[in-house]
Amino acid sequence: MTRTTPFRALICALAVSTALPAMAQNTITGDSVGPADAKQTLTFRMTTDGPRNNEPALAEGYGKLFNEFVARHPGWKIELQMMSGDIGQEQARMLEQSKSGNAPDCAAVDSFVLPLFKKAGVLSSFSPYFKKEEIDQLFPFIRDGVTGTDGKIYAWWWSTDLRVLYRNKAIIPDAPQTWDETKKAALASVDQGMEGILFNGSRYEGTTFDWLANFWGQGGKLVDDAGKPIFGEGEDRAKFVKAVNYYRDLVESGAAPKRVATIGNYDDFNAAAAAGTTALFVGGNWQMSQLKTTLEPEDLANWTFSPLPGPTKDQRSTGTGGWTVASFAKDPAKVEMCANLAREIYMGPANELQQQLPTRADLYDKYPVFSTPENKAFAEALKVGQARPGAPVYPEISNQIQIMMGKVLTGSQPTDAAVDEAFKASLDAFKRL
Repeated sequence: MTRTTPFRALICALAVSTALPAMAQNTITGDSVGPADAKQTLTFRMTTDGPRNNEPALAEGYGKLFNEFVARHPGWKIELQMMSGDIGQEQARMLEQSKSGNAPDCAAVDSFVLPLFKKAGVLSSFSPYFKKEEIDQLFPFIRDGVTGTDGKIYAWWWSTDLRVLYRNKAIIPDAPQTWDETKKAALASVDQGMEGILFNGSRYEGTTFDWLANFWGQGGKLVDDAGKPIFGEGEDRAKFVKAVNYYRDLVESGAAPKRVATIGNYDDFNAAAAAGTTALFVGGNWQMSQLKTTLEPEDLANWTFSPLPGPTKDQRSTGTGGWTVASFAKDPAKVEMCANLAREIYMGPANELQQQLPTRADLYDKYPVFSTPENKAFAEALKVGQARPGAPVYPEISNQIQIMMGKVLTGSQPTDAAVDEAFKASLDAFKRL
């Protein structure tokens, strides 16, 4: 899942230095992979999706992938630069470094901020290194995300996620297809002693991102082509208010508990499922594997998922995130090496290792772990997936949506007034850019 920070932190963040955890592979020494006397060096700034992963098994798996990679490319070594956990701040730092020519040769770029890097013109094209057939296999929102205005691709988006509706089918046998059906199902679960549907509703990016599917499913847009907020105007405002009132009605009707206004952690949903206090929640695809380790087999058998409902069966969307690999290098050999790294380590092998959803439709058949019925269902849902807009003002829009949601879910302010305040604050932030 991608993460974001408030607008000012994303745009104005300063460098943060962090201690690096010990390497998991003895064959990877210090901060590099490959022979110390290699003639060429590629600097790679990375997240924990690599040999520094906190899970020993994943660290070992990545260590093997990286060692095999440098063995296939004699004369090269990779210098590893680890990001801190504050991803938004790290991405802002890297954007500033790229503008001054001090960025790494290759780096993990959050899909959420990729448009900012593309707009700044600091990325080198990967088009020469990926076949048209490979690009055509990308899900539409992925392909759009990596493509520049010139038609070239400027990153390889290798993993993604999405939101779905989880349910206990022993309590709710049929998958709700619409908002009305969701409310009825949640109320039926309350009648059986459950607390109703759960979702993120506190000051948390997940609150915005999970809810946005209700707005996007109607065709709503947060910003125009220039990145200016438009969600508080005309038809977009009507769709926005309608989506907010859907959540408001869930709480006011008792279909959702009032405590959703304090929830800002997907782990809360797993805990509620394990405790038997909920039969319905909005969560991420990765939670299916977490439920498998959390629930007893007989309880797990009752849990399943379905696409997020919309106001009608045909009005659906889901929020999608994920990570890309991109190159800031000017040396064509280093750009190619970065593309090779994206292709040989992350495009498939890393998906399989971490069970992170691939962005290419054909990989779901290539790797057995993704050919399961549940992962094929996730792949089908990705067809209506939508990524967050890459406009610089988005972090502040998200911040204002979170504030607005708190007012609405607690009943402290009417929906229309809360929406108008969120829109005004977002416009003010846009004007300050």
